[in-house]
Amino acid sequence: MDGAASSIDVGRAAVHLAITKNRQEEQELRQIYLKHNIRTVAVDFGGEFVSTVPKIIERAVVAAQRQGLVPANHVGEGAVAGATHAAIEQIVNKATGLNVGGKIGIARSGEHICVTIYVGVGLLNLNELAIGMAHRSLPLEL
Repeated sequence: MDGAASSIDVGRAAVHLAITKNRQEEQELRQIYLKHNIRTVAVDFGGEFVSTVPKIIERAVVAAQRQGLVPANHVGEGAVAGATHAAIEQIVNKATGLNVGGKIGIARSGEHICVTIYVGVGLLNLNELAIGMAHRSLPLEL
């Protein structure tokens, strides 16, 4: 891939990061995607779903800024926060009122940024799984 990757490639990278088993696998995958001009970051989260939602959004924004995926301004923050919120909306029916634990995968190439949330939803010893993903467009120059 020369230049920016397509939105589908960026989405695939975000999913791959979100489903990594451990930090070592995550770091190896980040290096592979970086060679293809896709910058990535992943961050773990957990807790009671409803009270954790603001923390999930905050962790996604902070991680994306720290890794240079988005600038520290309202445009960059808004793109990540909006995509994270949209991904959360896709899992809310399974997770509301229950404990969750999972990982956020974020990927960016060119104007495309994708956020994926991969989550285990706990109920006693029965676990449900859910995944949500969203895409935003973000200008290259801010």
